[in-house]
Amino acid sequence: QLQASGGGLVQSGRSLKLSCAASGDAFRRYAVAWFRQVPGNEREFVAAFPRNSDRALYGDSVKGRFTISRDNTINTVYLQMNGLKPEDTAVYFCAASDRIILSSLRNWSMYNSWGVGTLVTVSS
Repeated sequence: QLQASGGGLVQSGRSLKLSCAASGDAFRRYAVAWFRQVPGNEREFVAAFPRNSDRALYGDSVKGRFTISRDNTINTVYLQMNGLKPEDTAVYFCAASDRIILSSLRNWSMYNSWGVGTLVTVSS
């Protein structure tokens, strides 16, 4: 099970850090990812770690501004969001999978475990 937290209201240009805590063990064997969704739009890939790897992937719209990190000792993944823009406003979800392959990391439908989203609102 996954539990995301840390969302809120922030001004444009500011920073916010999201957390996603996972239950269970062997956390490092899981690919973990952040997605976001605006009502009426498809879920958008934000960032991910592949299974057994610390080599992060990022969506083009957040590259250079957002950083994904993980602490396997406490089964938690983070999303540091800097330079926030109004277009970053969305519900952010964390997801995990112990089966997903590298080429599918950006595809939200390939993840088999999801947390409840946390709302991030960026005001202009």
